[in-house]
Amino acid sequence: MAAGAALGEAGGGAGTALAVFGVRIVAAACAFVAQVLMARLMGGTEYGVFATIWVWTALMGHASTWGLSQAACRFLPTYRATGAVGPERGFLAFGAVFSLTAASALAGFGAALLWLVPGLVAGNHAGPLLVAALVLPLFALQDFCEGVARGRNWTLLAVAPPYLLRQGLIMALMLAAVAFGAPAEATVAVACTLAATALSLAMQATLLLRRLRAERPSARARYPWRDWLRAALPMALIDLAGSGFNFVDVLVLGFLLPPAEVGAYFAATRLLQFVVFVQYAASSVTAQRFAAAQARGDRAELETLVRRWARLTLLATLATGLALVAAGPLLLGLFGPDFREALPLLALLVAGHGLAAACGPAEDLLTMLGAERACAAVTVALLVAAVLLTLALVPPLGLTGAALAAALVTAARGGVLARLAYRRLGLVTPAFAR
Repeated sequence: MAAGAALGEAGGGAGTALAVFGVRIVAAACAFVAQVLMARLMGGTEYGVFATIWVWTALMGHASTWGLSQAACRFLPTYRATGAVGPERGFLAFGAVFSLTAASALAGFGAALLWLVPGLVAGNHAGPLLVAALVLPLFALQDFCEGVARGRNWTLLAVAPPYLLRQGLIMALMLAAVAFGAPAEATVAVACTLAATALSLAMQATLLLRRLRAERPSARARYPWRDWLRAALPMALIDLAGSGFNFVDVLVLGFLLPPAEVGAYFAATRLLQFVVFVQYAASSVTAQRFAAAQARGDRAELETLVRRWARLTLLATLATGLALVAAGPLLLGLFGPDFREALPLLALLVAGHGLAAACGPAEDLLTMLGAERACAAVTVALLVAAVLLTLALVPPLGLTGAALAAALVTAARGGVLARLAYRRLGLVTPAFAR
């Protein structure tokens, strides 16, 4: 009976995941068009500066929630399943204030450092970085709002504002700025990102608060913040390291190669996001369901969800990856003729994610079911390995070395976490394992 219910839930969840994937695909199309326009408008050097700064902003923005965005997918379903209204109210308030404060402190420190030490970064990076300091708190708060919406199963509200509206606004604002005479420089692009983030956050936060107030029963808020941070900090390490897996190759290349070459590699990673979105869409639907099933003590439902979603995610990843590589010459060529040379890099990156997808949703299970510390330790260790491998392979192989390092470590991460999930939780996560 439980297994049948789980299958029904998985089938319904598949529709939600498909909708999330559709939103991310449309958002990726907007982002892709925006990146093409920026590359064409700004040229290779300015585009490389913008790409590097945006990567750092996204990385620090995710980190500034200290894992509370991810913890929302664990604590909110658990509190709903057990009727713990007080801690739920407290978590929502604490997480929003903490994320905003932490990001503001980090942004202020970075801006002060740039102001006090003028030669700390190259001259063409200083202006965009100061503007990016204003983006950081808004990015972190939006990241927390996304986690809250996911934790309440409002998945489209979680993903549409940051990934569809924000990307569309960046593109529209950049076109408008250049049309009204603004220079096509990295500083202007980051300023457009600031405005887009503020507008999309305002809409998302308004809708989220309206839904929460409509359904939240009256109860005194409780703040077991030590429990929240004890679970959230390992998740923050996992999230930071996970973001690092997506960005470490770009960041290392930024130190080793000219901006124009970094821009070509970054274009390949932007296309790779179509593959990453498959895993994101599945996680958006399943992570909180894993936590809820565990809170109810329904092991059969949990195992059925794992099997079903591991297979669906792998098949969708392979289909998306193959289609992307086939269309790669056309899509990369939109950035400029020289960008087509990044096709072999794209193929390597896609292969790594396909192998990782075959290992199943091990990371979500480990973080949602109480094994987040072990998951964090493994993820951080593999991130260090990724940095070292990238540093070792880039000098002899160039951009191919960076892509090969990223693919190998991504695949290794999926396999190691699957093994850890089996040892710690007794759950078999590979897609077609018995």
